[in-house]
Amino acid sequence: MKCLGLLRHAKSDWDDLALRDFERGLNERGKRGAKVMGDHIRKHGIHWDQVLASPATRVKRTLEAAHVDAPITWEKRAYLADAQSLIDLLKATTGNPERLLLAGHNPGLQQLILELVAEDQRNDLLSAVAKKYPTATYAVLKLNIDDWADCDVGCGSLVYLARPRDLDPELGPQVTG
Repeated sequence: MKCLGLLRHAKSDWDDLALRDFERGLNERGKRGAKVMGDHIRKHGIHWDQVLASPATRVKRTLEAAHVDAPITWEKRAYLADAQSLIDLLKATTGNPERLLLAGHNPGLQQLILELVAEDQRNDLLSAVAKKYPTATYAVLKLNIDDWADCDVGCGSLVYLARPRDLDPELGPQVTG
């Protein structure tokens, strides 16, 4: 059994439109959300053996603000990757860590959860993910595999989900009017 965590980057900064997408950092709300989620991840009790992450600036800043205490492997292929590309990355994981945290982007992370959860393991958490996987959201899946090379569609169950708004209502959807 493997444990896979997923962390979507926090709210990105769109103030400097001259920056390439890859170079965008976090806005103030994103910095706050990343810190709140990082505190929560540490309190949640899973010690991550390794982090596999997109090298995009907003992912780097999210992990810095979250203070995730695990070795990080920056993987260019994780940048804006779709679900199948992320599965391929997981299959190629070296060292066979028991607990791996993947930090990246949507829609790939959301799609990945929907692909990995087995039909007979669908639950209310998965329904919430199917509706939306907001920025800085953290999910934990249990995968019925012994080696990452065996990671594939339908191999797991979604056992935990935390969104920033679950921890701090001010980090919920912004209402404009």
